[in-house]
Amino acid sequence: MTEFLTSPQGRRLAFTQTAGSGPTVVFLGGFKSDMQGSKALFLESWAQDQGRAFLRLDYSGHGQSSGDFEAGCIGDWAMDARAVIEARTEGPLILVGSSMGGWISLLLARAMPDRIAGLVGIAAAPDFTARTWAEELSDAQRDQVTAEGRIEIASDYADQPYIFTRRLFEDGAQNLVLERPLPLPFPVRLLQGTADTDVPPSVALKLLAHADGPDLRLSLVKGADHRFSTPDCLAQIAASVSEVIARAAGQQTAQDRAAR
Repeated sequence: MTEFLTSPQGRRLAFTQTAGSGPTVVFLGGFKSDMQGSKALFLESWAQDQGRAFLRLDYSGHGQSSGDFEAGCIGDWAMDARAVIEARTEGPLILVGSSMGGWISLLLARAMPDRIAGLVGIAAAPDFTARTWAEELSDAQRDQVTAEGRIEIASDYADQPYIFTRRLFEDGAQNLVLERPLPLPFPVRLLQGTADTDVPPSVALKLLAHADGPDLRLSLVKGADHRFSTPDCLAQIAASVSEVIARAAGQQTAQDRAAR
């Protein structure tokens, strides 16, 4: 059942929550995606079967939440996710971020480090606005963004073009995670398809090389695309979340023993 809350910024945010044991698994979707996507619903069903606490949500301008998508940006959507998490969960969290949700997961790990017990990235797209601006847009397209405030960019994974605004690029530049230290002191599993044309494997390799943590692993899946939602891919997501939960529990047990 979909519920709503009003964030400190006044945005009406939609979410669905499943009660269960902790740590709570939080699914964070991608750019222009919503919490009705196949990965979100699959993980919710998996969590229910496991008796695991679970949360999925729509950022402002996405799905059932209020707001205009074109008016939003990375910083807004990270604040949305944090608002729902802080209002509706307690204790440790396992963040599962798909595409842009991977970037938002990393921002949350920086903003609320005491809450994060583990992270799973699915075709994670940290800093994608900077990469798009520098590597994918032509000079003429950058001039268009500056002059008109927006541009439409075709995607292999959507019927309609994605809209990138000047505010999205400017805000993205203020929220980069690959240009400063990125400590991830908890289990991290990154899943990446080799046939992904939106977020190429080089991004996952750069994230793996840049992040600093004791338990980071990257799995490359030959032939998988950006959706990463075939039955085999979904099974691998569930296995990765289970592994991160188990590793996080073991890490906490070791810390408790050391503190005695």
